[in-house]
Amino acid sequence: MHVFVIGGTGLLGTGIVRRLLDADHEVTSFQRGHTDDHLPESVTTVTGDRGDSDHLASALEEASPNAIVDLACFDAKTARNALSCCPQSVERYVFCSTIDVYHRPPPKNPVRESSPRNPPVSDYAAGKIAAEDVFFEAHGDDIDVVVLRPWNTYGEGSPLVHTLGMGSYYLDRIRKGKPIIVHGDGTSLWGPCHRDDVARAFVGAVENPGVGGRAYNVTSEETMTWNQYHARVANALDAPDPDLVHIPTHVLRTVAPERTRMLRDHFQYSTVFDNSRAKADLDFEYTIDFETGVERTVEWLDSNDGIDAWDAEPLDDELATAWRENTNSFLASFEPGR
Repeated sequence: MHVFVIGGTGLLGTGIVRRLLDADHEVTSFQRGHTDDHLPESVTTVTGDRGDSDHLASALEEASPNAIVDLACFDAKTARNALSCCPQSVERYVFCSTIDVYHRPPPKNPVRESSPRNPPVSDYAAGKIAAEDVFFEAHGDDIDVVVLRPWNTYGEGSPLVHTLGMGSYYLDRIRKGKPIIVHGDGTSLWGPCHRDDVARAFVGAVENPGVGGRAYNVTSEETMTWNQYHARVANALDAPDPDLVHIPTHVLRTVAPERTRMLRDHFQYSTVFDNSRAKADLDFEYTIDFETGVERTVEWLDSNDGIDAWDAEPLDDELATAWRENTNSFLASFEPGR
């Protein structure tokens, strides 16, 4: 089968492309930039702007693929444009959505594909919901549409998330035993899934019969608290036990709004996702445990000079010092047991 991947050079895209090749598919990668050094030589690369309908339509017509994997669609307009560009050769369209489409906090856990999507938790989520609706409406006799909803995908080529974003300096702080800012009491839940496991589900979405018109959660099966997350990163790096500084979410949002957008939209909620549908229909398996994935990711970052120094962002230490000093002062103002 010939698969046309829109966004094949990103973190998830490179994993999907490699798994498609391993499954003996022909692959064309349509990408914005000229960087294709992470892709095997057997991949046909096309550089262009997917927002240019003529260019996308021309690239699809020339490739004449049997399936499309779309990793770079974030709104309804882009979804409609992509569908209008599809040549008759396309039998299946696999859209990469996100678990962000689910309203949070969820009414109950685990979150299944039928869980409420509205009201959206962010503008990003609203765009993905609208795009999903366009693709689901297009599903029919002429084209199969499959929607996949990953969670926190990580792996070689990207740093790890933390309360204050995705700055790679976090890893150096872990190694050096520096204070790590954690939202709340660190007991909200999180679940990273390595991109190679997520990619396996995308191959199943391309290949497997009877999956059209459905959405699938493709997420970690190793859900952990944020306290456990940081401890396991430290263990994977053979680092000291992390020095965790717990600060309420609303405080962090007030003093550092630009650095805590991911906290606002994602990290503060405890969610567990049900992958049973993806395991049954898409051959999804969770095979790379978190600490092994961290080791691989950090090894890649080290070899590509991808980790900033621990003090690259002064805010972390400023927050830790101010919180500890003021908390100690507050506690000292009360008599024990009063």
